[in-house]
Amino acid sequence: MEKYTLIITEKPSAAQRVAKALDHKEKPKKIEEKGVPYFVAHRGEKKLVVAPALGHLYTIVQTQGKRNYYPIFNFKWAPRYVAERGAKQIRAWIEVFSKLARDADQFIGACDYDLEGSLIGYCILKYACGNKEAAAKRMKFSTLMKSELEKSYEEPLPQLDFALIETGKTRHEVDWLYGINLSRALTLAAKRWSGRYATLSTGRVQGPTLRFLVGREKAIRCFVPTPYWDIKAMVEIEGSRYEAEYKRKEIEKKVEADTVVEKCRRKIGEIEKINVKNFRQMPPIPFDLGKLQTEAYSLFRYTPRRTAGIAERLYLNALISYPRTSSQKLPPIINYRAILKALSKKPAYRKLASELLEKEALKPREGTKEDPAHPAVYPTGNLPTRALSEPEKKVWDLIVRRFMAVFGEPGIKQSMRVCIKVNDHRFYLHGRQILKEGWMHFYKPYIRAEEVLLPPLKEGEKIRLKQVTREDKFTKPPPRYNPSSLLKKMEEEGIGTKATRADIIETLYSRRYVTDERIVVTDLGIDVFNTLQKHCPEVISVEFTRGLEEKMEQVQSGNEKRENILIDAVNQLKPLLEEFKQKEETIGQTLSNAIKRARMQERIIGNCPNCGTGQLTILYSRKTRKRFIGCTNYFKGLCKTSFPLPQRGTAKPLEKNCKSCGWPLVQVRMRGRRPWRLCFNPECPSKEERRKRVEMQNLQQRSDK
Repeated sequence: MEKYTLIITEKPSAAQRVAKALDHKEKPKKIEEKGVPYFVAHRGEKKLVVAPALGHLYTIVQTQGKRNYYPIFNFKWAPRYVAERGAKQIRAWIEVFSKLARDADQFIGACDYDLEGSLIGYCILKYACGNKEAAAKRMKFSTLMKSELEKSYEEPLPQLDFALIETGKTRHEVDWLYGINLSRALTLAAKRWSGRYATLSTGRVQGPTLRFLVGREKAIRCFVPTPYWDIKAMVEIEGSRYEAEYKRKEIEKKVEADTVVEKCRRKIGEIEKINVKNFRQMPPIPFDLGKLQTEAYSLFRYTPRRTAGIAERLYLNALISYPRTSSQKLPPIINYRAILKALSKKPAYRKLASELLEKEALKPREGTKEDPAHPAVYPTGNLPTRALSEPEKKVWDLIVRRFMAVFGEPGIKQSMRVCIKVNDHRFYLHGRQILKEGWMHFYKPYIRAEEVLLPPLKEGEKIRLKQVTREDKFTKPPPRYNPSSLLKKMEEEGIGTKATRADIIETLYSRRYVTDERIVVTDLGIDVFNTLQKHCPEVISVEFTRGLEEKMEQVQSGNEKRENILIDAVNQLKPLLEEFKQKEETIGQTLSNAIKRARMQERIIGNCPNCGTGQLTILYSRKTRKRFIGCTNYFKGLCKTSFPLPQRGTAKPLEKNCKSCGWPLVQVRMRGRRPWRLCFNPECPSKEERRKRVEMQNLQQRSDK
């Protein structure tokens, strides 16, 4: 059997691109075995087999004890199919790797160069390939460009990145210890009390993240608005009207506001002073993953997790560099001019790229953060070879324009403040305009700068106040987090990693601890938090989690040992879990009641229009075994209000009202069909309109015959 080099990648699409780049004819042969694809390439006289993983093929499992038991401190690394019911296909992938390893004489890890990718490759080499991790070399690349892949193959690192691997193992093992024990403790406490199973979870990062949200939720719920008054004036200048603000934005007494309005209404004011300021606005810094996620949410309302997924697809198509980076640096080695020249082939970027290429020197404005593994996110210069989806187009265009903008000149903006004096009262006109676009020219249409142009004015000039109004207002509570601002908060507090923060946020949604885009913490989320705060306060401590993060970072630098961190984690968990067990009955009752309320809340549609005291909810009849919408007073015999529902699929409240009749809507989801909205009001005008349309269509069909 001819010997070959086995190259391990993280995903099938990456394997195909690596094989194509390294094959001397760029036509590797695809082979599929047990449903597992791999590629055979030839480079010179050497045969290469490029085999992909499917993400993590190995995970952590407990070595003893049952699933309905805690605490668990003994674990080992094992194939995912051993631990996860839905991972049966992983067995075939591991078997194929084991078979391919037998005839290989060289091994190269080519997974993504980060914690996760390094760990994926290491586990395959150690467990599936028979302890080949020490003999393997490492390809390091930040893009899937042919030239970079060839260079990383010809000049590989002599061994795997064991410091990254050790850090990755530490994170996974610590997170497993906290997650499995605390989540199991919560879930079992509730199940043993109620007899019903419901998944509850928390963890090393999930707990502090929930703390941010609950703290904000309590501040909002406890907030008491206080009244204040604003005064605005409409002034006329050269036939045009402009809005001026009173010098005090918040007046606490209504009588004072009324006095100002009375003294200034329909009066002639005089321009007392004009302040004009010019200031430079520096170019933006390159995208790291967090900044990209924040900008995509602000512009397109894409959640951080969705943006990360889109960026991953763009990377696998060799359109951008590796996105899971914390760097805000663009090193010259990426060759700025070559990228701009390649981008100029696309008509939309031709003029902009040409303008930058005319500069004698290209120097990007950079941020302070660095990542030893990868530079900031940048376009490779490759143009799409397939039709991109609309979200992919938007994110790619955003990355391209951001890359060009960092090379732009500072923009120059001008602000003008005009003070108008009226009977010892002062109003202010504000104007702003862009004098020089600079970098903003390259970042359009993603500039959020609204200009307010004022006509030529001079001090001493008379201004007529056409209208002066008082606005009644109330102070507002602190704003709710959204997925983007929550991710930013996690970054600022130093909890989680660039690769895991978005998933933590999604977990809070999937556990029904939070809901809505402007995040609202559910009663279940608050009850889980209160339970943790009372019985396991360290688990929701931001300082504790941040300290663990810092310790784990020291593993990579060699200043801390993985074993010490694991011992500390076990020593911290043991007393917490012992105390938790002693109070399990009380905790279980609290959580069970919270789960029961949450399940009921999820089915409530709105107030009953007939009895007025009950609520419409999705109910199930034991007699007919059918579901329907009924009043909560239905089974009490106090109200007979009920409406039919489709029996197939799932139905849940949509929390929106019908535009035709104002009744609440229900979303129905059936397999193989798109979700649809149901208005269950039998007298809804839209149903009559739909009935008439159907009748007209039937009449038309009969007349055509």
